[in-house]
Amino acid sequence: MRKIQSQGVHHITLVGADRQTSIDFWEGLLGMPFVFEQPNLDNANESHLYFDPGDGRLITIFTNEERKPDPKRTSTDIGCVHHLALSVSRATFQQTVERLDERGIRHSGPKDRGFMDSIYFEDPLGFLIELASYRFEPPAGVSYGEVMIEAHKIRVARGDYNIAEIHLADAIENLTRTTRRSLSDDRSPKDPYGST
Repeated sequence: MRKIQSQGVHHITLVGADRQTSIDFWEGLLGMPFVFEQPNLDNANESHLYFDPGDGRLITIFTNEERKPDPKRTSTDIGCVHHLALSVSRATFQQTVERLDERGIRHSGPKDRGFMDSIYFEDPLGFLIELASYRFEPPAGVSYGEVMIEAHKIRVARGDYNIAEIHLADAIENLTRTTRRSLSDDRSPKDPYGST
């Protein structure tokens, strides 16, 4: 028996209401260019809108002009999607509260997640959206996931409850030491100022 190895998210498709609500939310609020549209090839009554979230993947929405937005929170039952997290830069994250407030959109306010900061709000259809901003940049050639697994190992070894910035910093140092060559035989921390 062998795995069917995935190599990333190809796209995520959500069920939307009318076409304009989707365009106004995904492009008009979240800045995702509207890049493609065609009929839903499995349902001729729906259109299939494609948006570029900025990472080379796609968010797609099935729309139907007979459906109207219902802001009631979508189901969080077993098997349902709880929320969709989108990556934003630190600069954008710092502006998120102001930009949601100016539209009158209720939100959670910033949430400290240790390794990232998050803010939550619902789309016009009651679907929970998270805007997330990492507190670190991985070393060149290293993925976010590799930093996270190294930080997890450090956190568990120290008996800490959740990942914090110290775990990330130590993980980045470890990964840099193991992925970057050096002419030095001894790469341990040093005090070049001579203090003890």
